[in-house]
Amino acid sequence: MDYVLLTEQFLNGFQLGIILFLMAAGLTLVFGIMDLVNLAHGSMFMIGAFVGGTITLVTGSFIVGVVLMIPAMLIIGIIVEMTTLRTLYPRDHLDHVLATFGLILFFNEATRLVWGPEGLVVPLPDFLDGTVALGAITYPVYRIVIIAVGLLVALGLYILVSRTRIGMLIRAGASNRTMAGALGVNIPLLFSIVFGIGAVLAGLAGLIITPITAAQIGMGEDVLILAFVVIVIGGIGSIRGAFIASIVTGVIDTMGRSFLDVFLLLFLPENAAESAGPALSSMMIYILMAAILFFRPQGLFPPKGAG
Repeated sequence: MDYVLLTEQFLNGFQLGIILFLMAAGLTLVFGIMDLVNLAHGSMFMIGAFVGGTITLVTGSFIVGVVLMIPAMLIIGIIVEMTTLRTLYPRDHLDHVLATFGLILFFNEATRLVWGPEGLVVPLPDFLDGTVALGAITYPVYRIVIIAVGLLVALGLYILVSRTRIGMLIRAGASNRTMAGALGVNIPLLFSIVFGIGAVLAGLAGLIITPITAAQIGMGEDVLILAFVVIVIGGIGSIRGAFIASIVTGVIDTMGRSFLDVFLLLFLPENAAESAGPALSSMMIYILMAAILFFRPQGLFPPKGAG
């Protein structure tokens, strides 16, 4: 067993889990509190990448790009919620799916119109473009920064949700939206804030992954599918569940893609193992989701009072 490669792939899986957490945290709050199936959440991932990337290229500073992207995505998220989604709350989930799918098409074409079809490449600043020694392995500094940022955001969300008044309202809304409204909570304002926070988190995920993958039209759609898997595993409306499920999903997906074909070589010819390994790896997280749904339909860590 190559323990250096094993450790590197574990860290890569953890970093993927952090990106999934930033996506899933907003998605689970929107779904859990607003009862809105928002397929356009992946578009916030893409818009954050393009907006933050453009600010970075104009100012020449990636840090400034991240800082200014946050209020920009908060405003964009609130505008989308107030102008497009607010009228959908009384409707059923099929209407949510159709309307937010339309938003995906709108944002994709609007991005193509503004930035062109080629996408956007955002270079890393020099101080993040290197490697650092972690015992026997060397690991990219920027990937460590992504992990650190994700952990700080997770801590910030924990404090926001469990130690502040707005967090109390969010928890009340996730547990019982009707009761929270009956007790005088300003539901429209709460919804706008929650959707704006979700847009910021998705935009942050899109921007910090852009120096590795580049900003592309439709880049959020594949991540969105994994984010839905995460919130089903973790429990809809649960930040803690989203964090744990994101890390588990990221590590399983990455480790499976790296080592499953090697394991299959014990039983299959080389060509069959190399083709079956990635396919089975992709299936593993969905098998995990199906098992969670069978044994614990409300997810691993549902909000108190839910399910």
